[in-house]
Amino acid sequence: MRVFVTGGTGHAGSHIIPDLLAAGHEVTGLARSEATATALSALGAKVRRGHVEDLDGLKEAAADSDGVVHVAFRRDVLLSGGLDALSAAELSAVFAYGEALSGTGKPLVWAGSIGSPANLGGSIASPGNLGRPATEEDPALPGGDEYKGSLRVRNVVESAVVGLAEQGVRSSVVRLPPIAHSTADREGFLPALIALAKEKGFVGYPGDGANLWHAVHIRDAASVFRLALEKGPAGRYWHAIEDGGIPFRDIAEAVGSRLGLPAVSVPADVLMLPGYFGSLAHLVTLDLPASNLITRRALGWEPVQPRLLADLDNGHYFPAG
Repeated sequence: MRVFVTGGTGHAGSHIIPDLLAAGHEVTGLARSEATATALSALGAKVRRGHVEDLDGLKEAAADSDGVVHVAFRRDVLLSGGLDALSAAELSAVFAYGEALSGTGKPLVWAGSIGSPANLGGSIASPGNLGRPATEEDPALPGGDEYKGSLRVRNVVESAVVGLAEQGVRSSVVRLPPIAHSTADREGFLPALIALAKEKGFVGYPGDGANLWHAVHIRDAASVFRLALEKGPAGRYWHAIEDGGIPFRDIAEAVGSRLGLPAVSVPADVLMLPGYFGSLAHLVTLDLPASNLITRRALGWEPVQPRLLADLDNGHYFPAG
């Protein structure tokens, strides 16, 4: 299969491309710069010069391929224009792909968020309202004005991707957890949590720390994208997560044990949480129970890499010196 990949040099994309190549696919990655082109070539991918805001270029690349994996994230748009601008930019890309792939039955696999199902968005102060783990059958939240913030933006985009199934596109969304870990993780949540702990002198967790978080080794996540591309039905969501969930306190204690720092409860109120977590204050309170059962059964996915707490014990997040 000839696969077009965006975001191919990011944490997820740089593992998705080797996984696709190892399975015998031909991969072309989108490169905005010479440095990106060099990195894609080093991964073994062919290079297509361009950028994700060039919608005609996206349409042409999609039409020339047998399938698309889109994991690019418009951080530049988020920083310059905020969430509404990000939503508009990503929707434009979705519709461009839809125009190119409509009626072809070709796959489009999009990177989404585990925080998007309708029974999520709860927190330690206001739990999710269905009282059960989210499954792959839970749709994204509606995009109306009653939903604010980043979850609404992600859900509007995810709903649009899945909606392309009605136009003859084999579209699907791979929902990723807040923590995607690996030896290559440099800018994710774990490095941020570790940096905060070193700065503050302790590892904080919100309230009693019982709120459940999910993680996945990025190599295992990469195989979900490939399997969805190869055989995933149209209009589906997939959960690239460890099954069940991990109490946030367990994550904090594992980090603390490696750093030789105590794990300490931070009161979950509007004054204390931002004082420790800053812009991450809302994120850390989320309670995200979810299951990966449908993904494993439908796609034949079996995670084989170390789980989060085992990977923390490997020590690569805590280099000597």
